[in-house]
Formats: sequence, structure tokens, C-alpha cells
Amino acid sequence: MGSAEEPLDEPLLRALGPTDEAAALAAHEELAREGFDFLLGWTGQPWPAYLRILDQQRQGRELPPGFVPATFLVAVVGGDLVGRVSIRHDLNEELARVGGHIGYAVRPAFRRRGHATQILRRSLILAGDLGVRRALVTCDDGNLGSALTIERCGGRLESVVPNPGGRPKRRYWIEIS
Repeated sequence: MGSAEEPLDEPLLRALGPTDEAAALAAHEELAREGFDFLLGWTGQPWPAYLRILDQQRQGRELPPGFVPATFLVAVVGGDLVGRVSIRHDLNEELARVGGHIGYAVRPAFRRRGHATQILRRSLILAGDLGVRRALVTCDDGNLGSALTIERCGGRLESVVPNPGGRPKRRYWIEIS
């Protein structure tokens, strides 16, 4: 079995597709039990409509108020959907305070295998390709696993800030070369 830094199978990051609906909805329900959204912006609309919304967000077209262009990808290992990431191309006021450029999640059954570290590392490369040179990545103040993942990827803690309606957030900056 691989260590937390060396997964047996590294996750492949890719866009959601038409055949991912059942697995993605299962992941969404699973993480909802932890108070976390797997599918960002999911409102129960037909799956093809949701995929169009994600594509529009990636292109920065027809964004709802308060949204920024973002690339949503899932992490797949051996055919299993193990996690997801949202890479925000820009920051608005809220994201600059508590959301950051990159938000990721790993399903509980796939944690402690190094997937989060690999997802974040690859996401930083993609963020760099989008022109982000210094990425803000945040996590709940009490989430030691996520804090260690961010630090493992070069994150430097800037501050811990209050988060109205939620837990305080740790704010890390990562230089992208």
C-alpha cells in the first residue's frame, strides 16, 4: 500500500462526461453528509444541462452573479471517481478572503492514499497554465489533513480568518513557477 505521499495509482484529472452522472451523484450525496458539495452548483437539473453550465463556467460565459471563470475536473483512479477540483481562474472578493483559487475534495473511502496531494499538485500546474502565478488555497482551520496537503505542495500560511456561517479558514499562498 502506498504512503500518504505516494499513491499506488495516481488520479487522472478530467472533465465530467455524459457517463459520469451516477458516480458523480453518488459522490455528491456522500460528501453532502459531511456538509460539503461535490458537484458545485448542482441543483438537480438534467445532467446534460449541468455539463453545459460547467463548460460555460470554464469559458467564463453566462456566469451567475458572484461567479468567476472556473475549471471543474474530477479525479479518477482505476475507473473510480475519487475526488474533484475546482480551479478558479480569477478571484472575487469572497474567494480572495475564504475560497481561494483551488478547491478540492476526496471521497472518504479514498482518503489517506495521497490522492489529495496529487490532485492539488496537478491543479497548480493547470492554474499556472491559466496565468495564475501565486495561488491562494484555503481549508477549514481544524482540517489537519488538508492543511498538511497544502503545506506539502508548497503552501505558506498567511493567516486564519473568520468565515461567517462557517469554520475559520486557513489561507495559504503557493508560488507557481
